[in-house]
Amino acid sequence: MLKKNDQITLNFTDLTNLGFGVAKHNGMVVFVSGAVPGDEALVKIIKVNNSYAIGRIERLTVPSAKRTQDRCNNLVCKSCAYKELKYEEEQKLKENTVRSAFLHEGLSEINILPIVSSPKLTEYRNKAQYPISKSKNGEYIVGFFAPKSHRVTEARNCPLAPKEFSAIIDTLTDFFKKYKLSVYDEESGSGLLRHIYLRRGENSREILLTLVINGTSLPRSDELVSVLTSRFSSIVGILLNVNKKNTNVVLGEKYITLFGHDYIYDTLAGVDLKITAASFYQVNNCAAELLYAKARELASLKKSDTLLDLYCGAGSIGLSMREDCGKLIGVEIVESAVLCARENARNAHAENAYFYIGDAANTERFLENAENELGQKIIPNVIILDPPRAGCDKKLIDFVASLNPDRIIYVSCNPATLARDVKQFLTLGYVSSDVTPFDLFPMTGHVESVVCLSRK
Repeated sequence: MLKKNDQITLNFTDLTNLGFGVAKHNGMVVFVSGAVPGDEALVKIIKVNNSYAIGRIERLTVPSAKRTQDRCNNLVCKSCAYKELKYEEEQKLKENTVRSAFLHEGLSEINILPIVSSPKLTEYRNKAQYPISKSKNGEYIVGFFAPKSHRVTEARNCPLAPKEFSAIIDTLTDFFKKYKLSVYDEESGSGLLRHIYLRRGENSREILLTLVINGTSLPRSDELVSVLTSRFSSIVGILLNVNKKNTNVVLGEKYITLFGHDYIYDTLAGVDLKITAASFYQVNNCAAELLYAKARELASLKKSDTLLDLYCGAGSIGLSMREDCGKLIGVEIVESAVLCARENARNAHAENAYFYIGDAANTERFLENAENELGQKIIPNVIILDPPRAGCDKKLIDFVASLNPDRIIYVSCNPATLARDVKQFLTLGYVSSDVTPFDLFPMTGHVESVVCLSRK
């Protein structure tokens, strides 16, 4: 029986999507951060539960042939699950993650195609949210949370983000240090600085900077604006986001504009887009374009079709198909995103596009609004679903199926909820195409997928 502080030699056979190598010792599963399949390592046990243990590598005795040190040289940050893994091995793991999710739901008959790689493996992120904390000696730490913790590890030079992000963070931390600004403490609820949120247009190169604070103002904000705008001409907007809640949610509801405007412009899949800080937008443009092209192929739209785009965000995926269909109806709960979607439709001269603010679960009401606005019956025969990680609830799935669409294009960032929801659609009279995984998030444990569900 394993005990805390035991030191044992382990051979690792698997890797979780949180970056924990998996090994077994006398039938007990042991998870170790930073280990990869094929490693042999001397491990110190730091925690023991009834069904598993957690360990720490003391010495790597036999490195795996799958291991690499070329992808990230930050030894402190553990946010990326696959940073020690060669890219071709990461692709195999992600593809298998999708396959395993469908097997878990008993859907072995559904074929999982080879994963589509990201054209860019570094500097692909157009968005990053960095929590802020302080070290024991008072230095500001800007990076990411370590897995399964709220301990911030330094990662301001993350290779997945544009280099300009690092330079902006350095400028910000110099300002914080100069005026000794406090950092938010979860336990006491005190302190000002919570997150640095940066968003950049991949094609426009415009940057929107949002500081998330536990307050309603930032000391010497005029000076900060002056410093930032004099050094970074690409910054088109500087915002404060007010988040006074004791919550894991990064953004609050209130924004205060300190400089410029509260949006950027960018182009994705041939669509010019206005994007606010709160709008959903794919973080990897070049890989997202491949995903959108596949979704468009699966939708196989005709001019007689009405396309319903649920969880539409700023309208990017639906508007990329605007010329293929007769009508486009979009529904999104974030008001600023819908306002952007409407403007994006006008700029694209998409007179057949209509966007509504609200929860996708209440889609029936928005279809009624569209019917009243257009003066005709709206019967969507192709539906796009692009929900958050939690997937679709049963009520929405039942409603979507009740509309009896010819095809449902399901875009998912969570293989487990995708497989669960596909299984539900199969019981409601639909058949599934092959599933195509896409790597929109190299080095991380996330994988995107798209599938077409067709009416029998």
